[in-house]
Amino acid sequence: MIELETADYARAEQMLAPYRARRVPGAAVVPQWFAEGTRFWYRIGSRFTVVDPGEGTRRAAFDHDRLAAALSVASGTAVAADDLPFTAIDLEAPGRDPDTMRFAAFEATWEWSDRAGTCVRVEEPQPGLSDVPSPDREWIAFRRDDDIWVRSRDGEQEFALTDDGEPDHGYGFLPEPLNSGVLMRKFGLDPLIVHWSPDSTRLLVPRVDQRDLPEQVLVESSPAGGGRPVARHIRYPMPGDEAQPTLAWVVLDVPSRSVVAQQDAPEPLLHPGALMTAWWTGEKGEAVHLVHRSRDVRTLELRRLDPATGEITTLVSESGETRVDPTPELGETPMVHVLATGEVLWWSQRDGWGHMYLYSADGTTEQVTRGPWLVRRVLWVDEERRQVWFLANGLVDDDPYVRQICRIGLDGTGFTRLTDDALDHDAVSPPEGGHLVDRASDVATPPRSTVRAGDGQVLVELEAPDTAALEALGWAPPERFRTTAADGRTPIHGLLWKPHGFDPARRYPVIDCIYPGPQIHRSSPAFDTVIPGEAEAFAALGFAVVTVDGRGTPGRSKAFHDASWGALDDAGSLVDHVAAIRELGLRHPWIDTGRVGITGHSGGGFATARAMVAHPELYTVGVASAGNHDVGWYVPMWIEWYHGSVDDEARRALSTPALAANLQGKLLLIQGELDDNVLPFHALRLVDALIEADKDVDLLIIPGVEHSLMGRRHYATRRTWDHFVRHLHGSEPPSYRLAPFPPPDLGV
Repeated sequence: MIELETADYARAEQMLAPYRARRVPGAAVVPQWFAEGTRFWYRIGSRFTVVDPGEGTRRAAFDHDRLAAALSVASGTAVAADDLPFTAIDLEAPGRDPDTMRFAAFEATWEWSDRAGTCVRVEEPQPGLSDVPSPDREWIAFRRDDDIWVRSRDGEQEFALTDDGEPDHGYGFLPEPLNSGVLMRKFGLDPLIVHWSPDSTRLLVPRVDQRDLPEQVLVESSPAGGGRPVARHIRYPMPGDEAQPTLAWVVLDVPSRSVVAQQDAPEPLLHPGALMTAWWTGEKGEAVHLVHRSRDVRTLELRRLDPATGEITTLVSESGETRVDPTPELGETPMVHVLATGEVLWWSQRDGWGHMYLYSADGTTEQVTRGPWLVRRVLWVDEERRQVWFLANGLVDDDPYVRQICRIGLDGTGFTRLTDDALDHDAVSPPEGGHLVDRASDVATPPRSTVRAGDGQVLVELEAPDTAALEALGWAPPERFRTTAADGRTPIHGLLWKPHGFDPARRYPVIDCIYPGPQIHRSSPAFDTVIPGEAEAFAALGFAVVTVDGRGTPGRSKAFHDASWGALDDAGSLVDHVAAIRELGLRHPWIDTGRVGITGHSGGGFATARAMVAHPELYTVGVASAGNHDVGWYVPMWIEWYHGSVDDEARRALSTPALAANLQGKLLLIQGELDDNVLPFHALRLVDALIEADKDVDLLIIPGVEHSLMGRRHYATRRTWDHFVRHLHGSEPPSYRLAPFPPPDLGV
């Protein structure tokens, strides 16, 4: 038995994502491109850096010390150079001196001249958090009530572009299922979805219709200020419902104030990501291209919308017996590139892997890449040289998830692997290409960030952090492991963290940190995993921790991913998790497979409870947070896209409450009362079934919070730790309270 002290909890707290990143400054380089498309800037903490790949230079974006001193005087508030209070920043704007920048701080806008060393308050109206400036910064699009408006940069002009918006049938908004509406309102956000044309004259806007959809009600038990509970009504259709939100695209012309709507009828909108799969093409925006998925996602199309007439033409159409995906993982930018020649570069898994195909203007198709590996992301297409740069999975022996940077001709010749190490490369390029910003890492090595030329040569070194500050807290990198799936032949991969203060002579309980997919994979070969800090905190508490990517998760072959089709009830192949943990127990005598816990959030919450009732012989302790336990009554996308059928049989197969009588271990359910993604009835239905089966269960309903438990996540985390310490370690948790987590940085 391990007796934990407050110091152990304090150390675990520092492993959590809000704090862990501070221990490895420079690990996350996110380039922000300047308008000319070659230079970029990035931010590390309060340090802002400008990079010019053409000159091979990297320099401070401004004099941080002088700015802090000047802002302290101008604002009357002390400011430190290493803690700049920016909530937004604009390093360039048309017509402004290139040595000046603007930023928001202390609820005001300021202009800083790096040459003159002056900091002055600016009264010109600035975009709100939900406003969208045009590329030339002359116009700002915003929504008023349910219509789209624009105002000029100087605020002297303001007018509506639509006048027929109405509640639940308006412009540029997200439908309520999966829109995180409660969280957005908490931060004062109302996201506006619009796409400006390159010449800043037109807006491509979705018109969303969620009228006549069934309503669900959330009850806010403890509103601020007290008083009666408040009912929150949301539109929330279920799988199989004929009525779903619909989407129609509209082009709004600012100079003429004209409106052109698509000629085709609106289409069902099952996932808000569809609002981001439309883009302008041509120097001025001569056309709009759309990636369209059928409701059953077995047909994927590239369509062209004529912005002058609203006519829609289908250019590419592909169908399959299961999902036809535009990318390996949900939420990524579709790998579709329309060339000036009229050719289309198109990603497809038609040969069993994810490869690129070139559709010519006359309709013929040629395969560009091929082999038992997949194109993970298209980085840059050079139409003049007829070459494409991309990330590829499956080129490194023994680990199909490691990404490498490659180049090939559009005719399929000249394949070149530009990186030939065993590191995972996460690269991006500017909009017009020309170079690559590369972050190379593995599970033990923080990302070394560089700028690479098209031939792979390093042009500029950016950041190369180390892990010394983490190691001082007892951190050690996880082991990247390979085991065999439950079928006895398929290799699967995962991560294993040893407990802090590891002693090979002891036996440690293990926690499976699960998210089942099937839309993402869990165990990254990179330094910054999908769950930075979560697993490492459990390791700091004396647990061995595993993550596993079983069959049915993406990132490998089409067949590997399709193992989840019609088998969503196995939650990303729980049988593979069981097989992996048992095999690890045979390899490592210090892993106690008689004490196995499991935890996850959202889909991971579903998988956690599912594991506890489907595999009670292994999983004895679980914490399921915000789990969609009755999937047949969750948002339509999950079951319709990843299970394939919606009928009574499917609903029964996917219902965890139906297996409640199998529970043997200690299960804690955590649920936010205002969760507008996974509605609270999921937890309560499971509790109801467990009561009916006379099974013990712990339930924590957290008032006032939504799906992410924002604002009270620290409390849920501490209760999760206590549950595992009490029931897996077998000891009483120390008296320790976690501090509220810092809010996310929404502005800069």
